[in-house]
Amino acid sequence: LLALLYHVGRDWLRMLGAMWRSVIERRVGEDRDRRLGWLLVLASIPAALIGFAFEDAIEAAFHGDDDVSRLAICGFLVIGAAVLFVADRYGKRQRDLDHVGAGRALTIGLSQAAALLPGISRSGATMSTGLAFGLTRETAARFSFLLATPITLGAGIYGSRHLLTASHTSTEWVAIAAGFAAAAISGALAIGFLLSWLRTRSMAVFCLERVLLAALVAVLLALGH
Repeated sequence: LLALLYHVGRDWLRMLGAMWRSVIERRVGEDRDRRLGWLLVLASIPAALIGFAFEDAIEAAFHGDDDVSRLAICGFLVIGAAVLFVADRYGKRQRDLDHVGAGRALTIGLSQAAALLPGISRSGATMSTGLAFGLTRETAARFSFLLATPITLGAGIYGSRHLLTASHTSTEWVAIAAGFAAAAISGALAIGFLLSWLRTRSMAVFCLERVLLAALVAVLLALGH
């Protein structure tokens, strides 16, 4: 969450202020921050509802400790790579955030639900959908990270209940804090690298990474691991 806020936190603060003004004035108008903020709220709804309704069933079907679940991971890794490659290769890549309307925002938000499947990443699914709609690579990535913020915040709040109610020693709290800091720093660096990369380069290397990971999992399965 901190990694996301480092890169898009100021955008969210600006949008929240604009959204509050739109509530007071009872209109959205042509203000870009108001419009984008409410579109992100709209886009967050489908995945939240689908996750609430089907997460347990999908977890039981695909996330077991057996060969079927591992093969599912391989398959979805390759499928995700193929979809991302096609969207990146054949998308027009000409549109910015001003071209994201309610229908496109809702569809991009809906694509997040694919991340419930093992081997499908939330950011990969949303960026693929954005690219398919003709967004530039950097715009698709930025919209994906903006969209991830409220969901990550909600998941963090939900998960922190167990952390705060459990009893931990001082050593364990230090380890938790160190892990939290390491995740925040590495996440911020990774997001910054990705945004910089996508300004001038394609998604091909990330597609290849997914295929190689799928191949590695398949080899380990074949060797009986």
